[in-house]
Parts: sequence; structure tokens; C-alpha cells
Amino acid sequence: MDRPRSFNELIELLFAGSWNPELQRFRSPYAFRGLASDEHHLSNSLLRLAAGRASIATLEQSLLRNFSKYAHAQPAPGVDSVWHWLALGQHHGLPTRLIDWTYSPFVALHFATEHPEEYDRDGIVWCVNFVAANNLLPKRLKAILEEEQSQTFTIDMLSAFQSLKAFDSLAHDPFVLFIEPPSLDTRILNQFALFSLMPDPSARLDTWLEEHSDLCRRVVIPAELKWEVRDKLDQANINERTLFPGLDGLSRWLERYYTPKSPPQIRD
Repeated sequence: MDRPRSFNELIELLFAGSWNPELQRFRSPYAFRGLASDEHHLSNSLLRLAAGRASIATLEQSLLRNFSKYAHAQPAPGVDSVWHWLALGQHHGLPTRLIDWTYSPFVALHFATEHPEEYDRDGIVWCVNFVAANNLLPKRLKAILEEEQSQTFTIDMLSAFQSLKAFDSLAHDPFVLFIEPPSLDTRILNQFALFSLMPDPSARLDTWLEEHSDLCRRVVIPAELKWEVRDKLDQANINERTLFPGLDGLSRWLERYYTPKSPPQIRD
């Protein structure tokens, strides 16, 4: 793990490796995920819900079936495949096998520093080279990327697989791919969002990355830097008001923005 000693060093570490010599441009091949504690794991929300259950696949199927059934009260244009329902469910808090990522290291820093009550512990930003990870994909998925001249997948690109079972049977060895979710709302766009996907709902991404450590970097956000990071993100307009457009996001930003660094002393 890299542990920066200053805000400037933190930014340098997050943007390391972003120079693309072929394009002669700074275009990072990394996806970023910020967590409030460096002890947090990269497990998906479905796996956390399924703790102790015999069949996580059955739970996943039940969740998606009922989500799509009841979500018809709020129809979404273009929702016509398991991939659309999976992305829509993840976006609205349904436990799924997907994990949220972003192209933006600044957005990742926001999610690592959004709760002041957690500033007493080191945070972390996971950085995964999704371009290099594509080299480990099954041939069929590589062919789809090559045909589309893309480095990430979309919901439509996965439509060749009509079920999760068909997707899961692609290869014996685990792999990870990254999906750009459909533009369901402004929040998806503003957060520059990505989802990671593995062919097994019980798979642990951090376990897989331990076996492919060359694809991953972990940058610690020291507890003593969190207030500075947070204040500078607010100054750069990276906050709840912009990342969660609407009155809810505005209220969350104002509550946090006016939270004192030291709690006021209440006298008896």
C-alpha cells in the first residue's frame, strides 16, 4: 500500500500511470473505489446479505425477479434484459453482485471522506487497471470488446448472454470486467460511474486481486489528511450537492459542510 504524507503526494499517487504514450495524452487505465477505512473489503452487497445462506445464486435470482416485478410501478425505458435490471437494482440500492467504481479519483476520494465521524481512521482508494484486466477475459468477451473497439462493456454489449447462468458458464477461472452503466439519471453521469462484474455472485474481488496484484494499487488516505482532503474537495465542487443532484443531496452536503471539526462542548 502507498501511504502519502501530503495532499499533493496523494493526488500524484492517484494519477500515477495515467500517461498514455500511444495517445500522447493523460488517460488513466484505472478504475477507482474509495472506502472510509483501509480495513474494508471489496465484497459485493449480495455476498454480505447472503452470509450463512446455502445458495447465493438462488437469493440473487429471487431478488432480481421480485425487483423487476415490483419495479414495473415505475417503468424505466429500455429495461428489457437481466443486465438492465441488474444495473438498475444496483443503482437503487438492491443487493447485487456488482460493485460501484468511478473513472474519477476525486469522486473516489469523496466517498472515502463523506462521513466526518470516520475521520479517526485511515481511508483507502482502490485503483484497478481495468484495461490490463481485459487480457484475462475469456475469448468471447475479448472478441466483443475488439469488435466494439472499447475497453469497457455496456449493458447492450452483454446482451449476447440472456441469463446470468449463461454468463457464469463462460470460463472455469474467475475474471473481472467493468461495465459502464446506462445513463439512468444525472447521478450516474456526475459520478462518472462504473460497475465491476465477476462470473460468480460469491466471488471476492479483493481475493482475486491478491492473485493478480500487478493489476491493483491501494492508496491510503491517512486519517490526519482527511479534513484537508474533504475541504479541498468541497472547494473543487466535488460533494453531495453535485454527485447526488436534488434536494436530498443538497441537504446531505449542507449538514456535513457545517459539521464542526471538533464537536461543541455541551455544559450541564
